[in-house]
Amino acid sequence: MGFLGRKGRSAQNAKDRLQLVLVHDRTDITPAVLDELKDDLLAVISQHIEIDPGAVRIDIARDGRSQRLVADIPLRSSTTRRRTG
Repeated sequence: MGFLGRKGRSAQNAKDRLQLVLVHDRTDITPAVLDELKDDLLAVISQHIEIDPGAVRIDIARDGRSQRLVADIPLRSSTTRRRTG
C-alpha cells in the first residue's frame, strides 16, 4: 500500500477517535465502552451477514431530549451466513 493509503487511514482513525471523544462529552458513555459496544455489535452481526468492519460508524445522536445509538454498518453482500453453534 502506498504512502497516501496509510495517511488516509491514519486520518480516518484520528477522525474516529475525535468523534468518540465528542460522544463521551455528550453522554455518559466512555470511548472505551463505545468501542466495546461496536466490537460486540460487529461480532454478532457478522455471524449472520457479511459486513465491512473497516467502514462501520457508531455514533450517539440527540433527538430532542433523548439520545439514540446510530450504527452505519455497510454490507459486503446480501448473502446470509449460516449460524454455527
